Amino acid sequence: MVTILSDDDVNRLVSMREAVDAIEGALARKGAGAFVTPPRHHLGTRKGALVFTIGGDAEEGVVGFRVYGMFPGANDEGQLVVVYDAATGALRGIVQGARVGAMRTGALGGVAIKYGARQDAKVLAMIGSGVQARTQLEAAAVVRELSDVRVYSRSAENRESFASEMGAALGLRIVPVASPAEAIGGADIVVVATDSRTPAFDASLIEPGQHVTTIRLGRGQHELEAGVADRAGAIFTDSMEQLRSYPGGFFLEDRIDSITDLSEHVARGASIRSAPDEITLYLSTGLAGTEVVVADLALQRAGSG
Repeated sequence: MVTILSDDDVNRLVSMREAVDAIEGALARKGAGAFVTPPRHHLGTRKGALVFTIGGDAEEGVVGFRVYGMFPGANDEGQLVVVYDAATGALRGIVQGARVGAMRTGALGGVAIKYGARQDAKVLAMIGSGVQARTQLEAAAVVRELSDVRVYSRSAENRESFASEMGAALGLRIVPVASPAEAIGGADIVVVATDSRTPAFDASLIEPGQHVTTIRLGRGQHELEAGVADRAGAIFTDSMEQLRSYPGGFFLEDRIDSITDLSEHVARGASIRSAPDEITLYLSTGLAGTEVVVADLALQRAGSG
């Protein structure tokens, strides 16, 4: 019988700390040339599309895919992560729901902060208040000892809910603020995780020494001004393969030769930051195959429980 897990199972079986550690290991394997991560695939129909991310460890561990729908009214139940044993091809199980995808994206952001932010970073500015913002904060709290979080969202109700719910969940002091400037000023880490298709704030708000994460990268759909890259001393991503394959291109396409791969830094155990006042910029694509690694953690726990 095939094991099928839900979002509730994932939340019960896998902590964000465990996910961050597993993703860091996958990135190290990618940097060593052992983790296969092709760009995502789209299967279009007249009404929408199915999106597939495929990948995993070519030498050991697991391989598999995630599929989700981009249709009007699509819901989380339509998302599947299917996990196979890399050595035998045996089906290990299936995870249904959105939590694995959101968790692995957050965990990638956590690893990016670990290697890109200052070691003494304590204050985080969150621009956005949705699911992705929540998992990015979960992972940031794993890799840095945060003292204060300031959250801005266009909806006052959403930012207040985020502050209340995530503050209680993580034991953090989270303050909702009325503008991006109030969130970003004096912060050490700036995470931009929105559904905006236009830049959420002016690039001039970014200060020396800050680490910046952004998750929306498509050309004409980006949430961050390109001017942030002008001031960044280091720009890096989790998947060069995906950056080169965005339909319509991505918003920093003209700078691709200056972008480095996070996996190369992780494989060497080397910090991305070269100076305390350097601005570092992480472009989050959602590295293919990492959702399979997180799903396998849950499946292993379920099998041993």
